[in-house]
Amino acid sequence: MTSKRPQDERGPTDKKRKKKSCEQTAELCRAVEDEQVKRAVQEAWSRRTPYSRGDLELDCQPFPHCVIKNFLSSETFVENLQSELLRLNFHEKSNDLYKFKQSDDLRKRTEPHIAGLRAALFGRFRSWLGEVLRIELEPTVDISCARYEYTDILLCHDDELEGRRIAFILYLVPPWRSSDGGTLDLYTTDSNFHPQNIVKSLVPSWNTLVLFEVSPVSFHQVSEVLSQDKCRLSLSGWFHGPSLERPPRHIEPPVPRSPHLPRDETLLLEWVNPVYLDISYQEQIQEEFEDSSEIQLKDFLKEEKFREVSEALGLAQIQWMKRGPPNKRCYEAASTDTLPDCVSACWELLCSEAFFLLLSNFTGLRLHYLCPADDDEENDEEEEKKEQEDGQATGSSTETTPTTTTTTTTTAAAAADASREKELSTPVCCGEVRRWSHSGYTLLHDGEAARAEYALDLTLPFGCADWQSEFGGFTCYVANEDDEELLTVYPEDNSLALVYRDKETLKFVKHVNHKSSSESAGSSICRGFYDFSFIYYE
Repeated sequence: MTSKRPQDERGPTDKKRKKKSCEQTAELCRAVEDEQVKRAVQEAWSRRTPYSRGDLELDCQPFPHCVIKNFLSSETFVENLQSELLRLNFHEKSNDLYKFKQSDDLRKRTEPHIAGLRAALFGRFRSWLGEVLRIELEPTVDISCARYEYTDILLCHDDELEGRRIAFILYLVPPWRSSDGGTLDLYTTDSNFHPQNIVKSLVPSWNTLVLFEVSPVSFHQVSEVLSQDKCRLSLSGWFHGPSLERPPRHIEPPVPRSPHLPRDETLLLEWVNPVYLDISYQEQIQEEFEDSSEIQLKDFLKEEKFREVSEALGLAQIQWMKRGPPNKRCYEAASTDTLPDCVSACWELLCSEAFFLLLSNFTGLRLHYLCPADDDEENDEEEEKKEQEDGQATGSSTETTPTTTTTTTTTAAAAADASREKELSTPVCCGEVRRWSHSGYTLLHDGEAARAEYALDLTLPFGCADWQSEFGGFTCYVANEDDEELLTVYPEDNSLALVYRDKETLKFVKHVNHKSSSESAGSSICRGFYDFSFIYYE
């Protein structure tokens, strides 16, 4: 770091000595200094068996992790460390996976207690840990500070990144209970290395270090902080070393696509607000959509139909299935064979041939083989212009027969092409009826990015009249790779949202947080909403 002070007569060695003298030595607990304990932990870790001695506890289920209470032996040091950390600048971090405040990188901070802890962690403790694991850990310093407050969260992930071998967290929290949230939740995994269920929750406690092995099965989360007056302050980072071998990632099967249902425009007349069936208004919608690739059509369904479906979605006959795995998504989807009649009829509307054609009129996209392609329209215009020019050159007396013959031939050829195209590209879509409530979300993931394609997304929400943006549950569209936010679509009753995305655009639904559940007069109100979510393909 370049000094801004004037040069003085002290040489570089003197400056370095002075800087070191400001660093406070962090003394580690006896459990780490005890040679007998180190050998016992080493043996237990290699055998994947539990071990406990004093303030140190090792457990290997669902994956190897170790908890060391009273990690720093000096209480005064810990309190001063906390004070230095709270004076740092914190930056709001929020995306599909998390929401919390994080400090700048601490690798070069010069505060005495931060520097002292860093030296102890990546010096003596790194050596101890390397001996326990029987591996060479690199001297790479990777550490930062995080503040989790009300509704902050870090959703399910495995921490795997090139070079990370051991993750650690040092808690500097006030007296904490599991009801405050903010627990470190550990997941089991299935045979495909997908996370399944939370089987252990570690409650943060003052001056406690938690560390675990980063591996294909080290799925964990920081549960949502539910306390409105406590701050979950922690230091966290990774010790780097040789990564564990990772098996090939399991690829989820693609979501089945269904062909359109042969229903005509009478279905549209029955369900859709008449204003959206007006051709001139459809042209206006198309112009707006082509400018921005997205639009929201308010009051889309007829009012009586919307009310009927809204009420039916709350009926007990619907079977709701949890959608996972939690490192990709967490919400409920309805089993289609248990839907009430009016909800099934709404589903049929969105799958119908007439609706495909209506969407094409709204968007200008060729979602159905009966829709003219852009090049077809250009060819028709060129043919018409050519026929007019030919007619002017040859005169009206010879015009009728050739024109009739040409038209007949063209019509027959077009019919044959349409028949062939119908066989090759039957209009398809995929969709589901979803229920969103506290803790629901979807995440961006590698599999989704690999299968990204041009598509039209449709969302039609129900039951969200009192929904607020601060609850979450909104859909974010981001650019692949750089996570730049492109568009946010908020749930709004009976507002049909259409978004056209390309191969470089991904989407996620933001975690529905605790604010969606309000408590008053001893009773709690859990808000939620439903939506129809469909994807249509060109």
